[in-house]
Amino acid sequence: MTVRNPVPLLLVGLMLLAACTLPLLSHAPNRLLSGHGILLATLLHGPRLLLLLPALPLLAAPWLPPRRGCSVLLASAASLWLAALTALAGVEAARLAGGADTLARTSLGGGYWALFILGALLANDALRRLGGAGGRLALVQLAFYLPLLALLLSGRLEALSLLKEYANHRDSFDEALGRHLQLVGLTLLPAGVGGAALGLWAFRRPRARGVLFAALNIIQTVPSLALFGLLIAPLAALGRLLPGSGLAGIGLPPALLALTLYGLLPMARSTLAGLQQIPDGVLEAARGMGLSAGQRWRRVELPLALPVLISGLRVTAIQAVGLAQLAALIGAGGFGAIMFQGLSGSALDLVLLGVIPVVVLAVAVDALFKLLLSLLEVGPR
Repeated sequence: MTVRNPVPLLLVGLMLLAACTLPLLSHAPNRLLSGHGILLATLLHGPRLLLLLPALPLLAAPWLPPRRGCSVLLASAASLWLAALTALAGVEAARLAGGADTLARTSLGGGYWALFILGALLANDALRRLGGAGGRLALVQLAFYLPLLALLLSGRLEALSLLKEYANHRDSFDEALGRHLQLVGLTLLPAGVGGAALGLWAFRRPRARGVLFAALNIIQTVPSLALFGLLIAPLAALGRLLPGSGLAGIGLPPALLALTLYGLLPMARSTLAGLQQIPDGVLEAARGMGLSAGQRWRRVELPLALPVLISGLRVTAIQAVGLAQLAALIGAGGFGAIMFQGLSGSALDLVLLGVIPVVVLAVAVDALFKLLLSLLEVGPR
């Protein structure tokens, strides 16, 4: 048989390798001790073998023709397969728990995460071959995770160590979520406005572009931890000079300033690119009508460059979601605080509790901006 697509062939091969060699689950006497691995093959017996049914179309993926129906079948099968794996993990964790008061923990193993990532990549490849607008594709990609969300809300996964960590740290989790959203939200406004202003200035002053983007590139290449550290001393000094300003060397001020500085480059680049794509005849017509520079920006340049500006804001937002994780090191909170707490206590599931929401938040932000771009009838570039 002829292989029609080498990408699924590679992904399916890696999935088989992960399923045969990596443990799906890890069971330990408590959250701190290392557990023993449990392979997928040892869990599949009796009626549980039916869980393999969604995997059959995935195994045939490299040989399926590139048709719309086949792509829908593969994406649906991948979604059901990952939901079946997760349900199996939850059932086995409940069986191994041995009671509500036990200290034993059953964690998701390396095999589960490998199969999850590879299955998501396989589904993403199938969905991209479907085509369609970016916003519609983003909604379909989010729908891929609906079976997993239904499992999570059903309470059937509560015996897993990850969900036990959530139950034990629910207040901290809610606080971290609020602070993380605050960091991202308070970053977007100054980074968006400042970056757009710099991009407009570079468009109006071509000679300044070299110096401007050289400076922004330098900021972008500074490691985030180093930039957080560099801002501590000057902001602490400003806080002493202005006692009522709220400025301090640790906490929100240095985190927001650093995240804003990182967000300037993508916004300035996208603003310049959006303005450069406007036909010269349109700008000449605006000048011929006697519009001032401000009027040209509001009535002509901004509306025409808006889709590209939103693409830059999308990059800035996703970047801020990730970098805000490290802001916990300077007392700004967020999901990084949970992650570092888990690292200090050698609790892997607590680390995952601080990492997985950031990944989910980044995916959600990306889908939101893609949907917004699709409403403007221009896809992200």
